[in-house]
Amino acid sequence: MRDLQLWMLEHLDKDLSVPRLAERIAMSERSFARHFADGVGLAPGHYVRQIRLTAARQKLEQTDLPLQQVARRCGFGTPESLRRSFIASLGVTPGAYRERFRGAARPAG
Repeated sequence: MRDLQLWMLEHLDKDLSVPRLAERIAMSERSFARHFADGVGLAPGHYVRQIRLTAARQKLEQTDLPLQQVARRCGFGTPESLRRSFIASLGVTPGAYRERFRGAARPAG
């Protein structure tokens, strides 16, 4: 599963659905989902949301990319989908997250 996890991290903007991932490693969807959850500790869909959210957070912290590009590159598709995921997981919008992070990163003075 480790090779697949690495591939997923490099292809966040691709279709990372259970059917596509199972097909990629030549397993049935049911077997794939079970083996993935046993090996990784998370259901495939939950893992995908987690790695996409982590990647989006890093891009917001480290770049000035517009939200549309962050959403697309991290596999959310649209800024609205990115926004919904941020609010559900972190309780803030992506824009507010970026501002809070940058405010905390500024030296006092």
